Amino acid sequence: MPSEALFPLLLVAALAAVAVAVLLARLRSTAATDRELGAVREALDATPDVDLPRAARDLRQEAVAARADAIRARDDLSQMGDLLETGVVHIDANLRVASANRAAHWLLGQRAGSLAGRSAMEAFVDHRMEALVRTAARTGATSSELATMDESDRVVLVRARPATAGGIWLVLEDVTELRRLQRIRTEFIDNLSHELRTPLTTVRLLTETVARDLEKVDVPRRIRDRIVKIDVETGHLVQMVNELLDLSRIEGGAPQLLRDEVELGGVIRTALERIRPFADRQRVTLAAVLPEGDLPRVIGDEERLGQLLINLLHNAVKFSEDGTRVVVTAREESGEVLVLVSDQGAGIPRGDLDRVFERFYKVDKARVRGVGGTGLGLAIARHIVEAHGGRIWAESEEGRGSTFSFALPVAPAT
Repeated sequence: MPSEALFPLLLVAALAAVAVAVLLARLRSTAATDRELGAVREALDATPDVDLPRAARDLRQEAVAARADAIRARDDLSQMGDLLETGVVHIDANLRVASANRAAHWLLGQRAGSLAGRSAMEAFVDHRMEALVRTAARTGATSSELATMDESDRVVLVRARPATAGGIWLVLEDVTELRRLQRIRTEFIDNLSHELRTPLTTVRLLTETVARDLEKVDVPRRIRDRIVKIDVETGHLVQMVNELLDLSRIEGGAPQLLRDEVELGGVIRTALERIRPFADRQRVTLAAVLPEGDLPRVIGDEERLGQLLINLLHNAVKFSEDGTRVVVTAREESGEVLVLVSDQGAGIPRGDLDRVFERFYKVDKARVRGVGGTGLGLAIARHIVEAHGGRIWAESEEGRGSTFSFALPVAPAT
């Protein structure tokens, strides 16, 4: 076939090939588009009859409205935070201030808006704040107090809690006035106790002298009873004054505890001997259940630990029935030295168990002997135990006695 005749056929074949290629490309593109549209419908959870362009426009409008609502909510929250008198600070994961309200700037003596972006150390000018934030992130909650560095001498209580969205929330509260009132109260009790101690001691010495002199002469029994009553009541007043003074000093942080290794077995035996004359007068038997050999040593102040045991024993004996026993038990348990003081008195109502360690709180209505007390001995005992890093609690069943227990950590091996 001549070349002139082949050229039209070749041209037609080429055009057909191009048409087939275009058709195949269009089919592939259509299949890809259908797959993409199917994915969009699945993401939107849309049925085949839904108009996708309209659904996309509606979705975009909803997103814009949600963003506007979020901005308004953030602005409202920021405005509400500025209206609070309590400082609120958000610390991010890098230990920097993400946000702070106006009260926080005022409490820290900083210019409004100047805290954002600063590190915790720069914002609070106190190295303990970084440790506070790290502790809150680890344990879930903690608190501390700091004194501002400006002329106000402000005392700020800082509470730290983890934030749900990350970081740590710090809540700042001005406790300057509260601490000042507490200091005034402590000083008042201290001064009053000192002023009362001397005349009360003099009155008691005089009553003891009169009681001894009456033994040499013949006087009516009612006069002897009244002198004894004066002596007893004066003794209660002296005890109250001494305990008030002691509690005031303990709560004020003075005197500081000595830190020695103490064997509690010896402290228990000494306390029992000291309280025995009182127990004999009350016709109560004292007993101790101690392990063979020495108990593990604890770190603490031997004099204060002795006072702790005296207070618990005095309380147990005072509220025990005639002819009953008070038993002190001590043993090692889970890295602690556990001491229990058990009596066979009338017991304590369950509703009062959580309050027996409060100052001036008494449950005489549940006791049978009817003797009064200052309501301070157990509060002092709680302070002493907590100062030694231990814990104290009470268990009781009405009609069957009470058990006051405390546990102190065993001294680390040297």
